[in-house]
Amino acid sequence: MIKAQIKRLPHNQDLPLPRYMSAHAAGMDMYAAVSEDTTIPPGGWKLVPTGISMALPEGYEAQVRPRSGLALKQGVSVLNTPGTVDADYRGEVGVILMNHSQKELIIKRGDRIAQMIINKIERIEFEEVPELPASDRGAGGFGHTGVK
Repeated sequence: MIKAQIKRLPHNQDLPLPRYMSAHAAGMDMYAAVSEDTTIPPGGWKLVPTGISMALPEGYEAQVRPRSGLALKQGVSVLNTPGTVDADYRGEVGVILMNHSQKELIIKRGDRIAQMIINKIERIEFEEVPELPASDRGAGGFGHTGVK
C-alpha cells in the first residue's frame, strides 16, 4: 500500500475524498466541488474543481479518467483523458469535463465526475541514433492491420 498526502481545500469540507467504490476497483471516484450547479452545453467543456490538492510520492502520477457510466449514459468524458497529475504538483486537482451529448449537462455539488488511478512512473533517457533497428511492423500505423 502506497501512502500519499491529500489536502482538503476550503470548498471541499463537506465532500468525500477520492475513494474506491468496490474492493477491487482500480480507480477512485472524484467529486465535483462546485459551489452551484454548473451547466456544460452540448459540445462544450468546463474545468470542474475537486477541492483537493495532493503530494504524491516521487515516481508516481495520478491519472484522471472518465467514469464509464457517465460516458455511456450521458456522453461525458474527460477532455484530456487521461489527465496527469504529477508528483510535484501541489495545486488544486481539476477535471476538464467534455459534454459529447446533444443535451445540456448539469454538474451538481458532490457529483462523481471522474476516476483517479495512481501509477508508478519509469523515467527514460533517450539515446539519439541515426537509424532504428528493424521490426516486423516497421512504420505501419493508423489501422494498417485492417479491421478484421
